[in-house]
Amino acid sequence: MRDPYEVLGVGKGVKAAEIKSAFRRMAKKLHPDANKQDPKAAGKFAELNAAYEILGDEEKRKAFDRGEIDAEGKPRFQGFAGAGAQPGGFGREGFETFTWDSNGFQRRGGRAGAQPGGFGGFEDILKDVFGGAGRGRRGGPEVQFEPENFGTGGRGQDISAELTITLPEAVKGASKRLRLSTGKELDVKIPPGLSDGQTIRLKGQGMPGPDGTAGDLLIRISVAPHPIFKADGADLRLDLPITLYEAVLGGKVRVPTLDGAVELSIPPQTNSGRTFRLKGKGIPSKQGAGDLFATVRIMLPERRDEELEKLMREWRDNKPYNPRQDLE
Repeated sequence: MRDPYEVLGVGKGVKAAEIKSAFRRMAKKLHPDANKQDPKAAGKFAELNAAYEILGDEEKRKAFDRGEIDAEGKPRFQGFAGAGAQPGGFGREGFETFTWDSNGFQRRGGRAGAQPGGFGGFEDILKDVFGGAGRGRRGGPEVQFEPENFGTGGRGQDISAELTITLPEAVKGASKRLRLSTGKELDVKIPPGLSDGQTIRLKGQGMPGPDGTAGDLLIRISVAPHPIFKADGADLRLDLPITLYEAVLGGKVRVPTLDGAVELSIPPQTNSGRTFRLKGKGIPSKQGAGDLFATVRIMLPERRDEELEKLMREWRDNKPYNPRQDLE
């Protein structure tokens, strides 16, 4: 990993407030949600977080500046006290080895009590830098870590994505290919019965954490507008165009549904705006399928018709009526 000062774009002598300000500025610029077309965005953002994890913590920053930890926060072993006291090897002071496990920093082997300038204060430094759970044996200050830096038990970070599906896909289910902000592509199984605004959680498809456990992927579903149907809860609504003669004389018309077209009987003298209910032809759900509501819209011919106009003039002159009398 690069030098954290270089990642944040600040010098070594800056104050903590300047580091925090630089992080916020860079975070807005590099956040994967703002760089969805950049497959490397997630890596850049992770590098930025790792750099701030070092420089945003006073103790870690001091340890890094002293060369005791590297840019990833791992300890740098700088030598043993007493080394070279005898030609070709370690002196009589002995040596100790250090390991990392689930409990953090551990000391084992060799003789106790390293000499000044060796590992005498190294354990305390590492506990202060990495330990977050109590004080070092020399009474060093307890270090508090931000939850967003470490997550819960080292678990990775959740990531968000959006996916637009069609109404039939929302009703019947589907399999969709999704490209994440990290550059990763995966097939997402859409369960039937989803509605606009719902979220799908895919466990373990988020960012990996320090302990190897990945976060989750949260996919917000958007249902695209349908050219014919409009969803109303579990019900569907549509405008049903009919001709003038169908409205006057009645007849059977075909009505589209999600399962294919069905026939609907239009009674004579049907006014525009009348709504017919087709039971069970809406959106399936656990509580049962909704209904389809078809609202009649009387449509005149697209082109002018002289015979129709002549008939309407005769009708107007000989059989006038006022459909708006209730509005007066």
